[in-house]
Amino acid sequence: MSEASSDLLLLPGLLNDEALWAAQVHSLGDTIRCHVGDLTTGETIAAVADAVLAAAPASFALAGFSLGGYVAQQILRVAPERVERLALLDTSIRADTPERTVQRLALARGARVPGTFHGFGEKLMRSYVAPSRQQDHALLYTIRAMTSRLGAEVFARQSLLARMDGHEVLSAWHGPLLLLCGADDAITPPALHREMRDLVPTARYIEIADCGHLSPLERPEQVTAALRQWLAD
Repeated sequence: MSEASSDLLLLPGLLNDEALWAAQVHSLGDTIRCHVGDLTTGETIAAVADAVLAAAPASFALAGFSLGGYVAQQILRVAPERVERLALLDTSIRADTPERTVQRLALARGARVPGTFHGFGEKLMRSYVAPSRQQDHALLYTIRAMTSRLGAEVFARQSLLARMDGHEVLSAWHGPLLLLCGADDAITPPALHREMRDLVPTARYIEIADCGHLSPLERPEQVTAALRQWLAD
């Protein structure tokens, strides 16, 4: 068992802020100091990671969700000695394909058209949330409020961040590792997480049933329980 961490750095995803992690911060705050990284500035993944590190404690447990998972991988490239344990949630280690890069560029351009962006609309919500939660109005309100609050410019900037291949950096990781995803995640499906598990067979691997991409919001109790166990590993 590794020495227990005293600080937990939580990295949100695309168009997410501290609201994504609200349940985990509340529930885990009795045992660890929680910090939510700001991923809303910077024109490259490297610049975002540098800004996060500048505001972070000297050492920490690191949990990255979706886009935050790519930022976490960059942190491992430049400051692995500061990371005590690693959790990757609903994310990937694959680089963007040329096709995906073109899609991201189109999304960014569309978001910047005045008056057209109001957070996650119906189409994006269907991709991000499990089918069984599409009528959960409280959940959808929380997501829409968060994505609207961050706005078009953040969405465009984050969409244009080039996602780099992380196979090498994850293969080099030897500390405690949690890999978690929603079984119904349509953005970063379970197959991508099983690919990461194959690189690090000692990882704790969890698929949450009846859960889409936004696992910390969709299934907060299960995500919190998984993080609590990971922190104790």
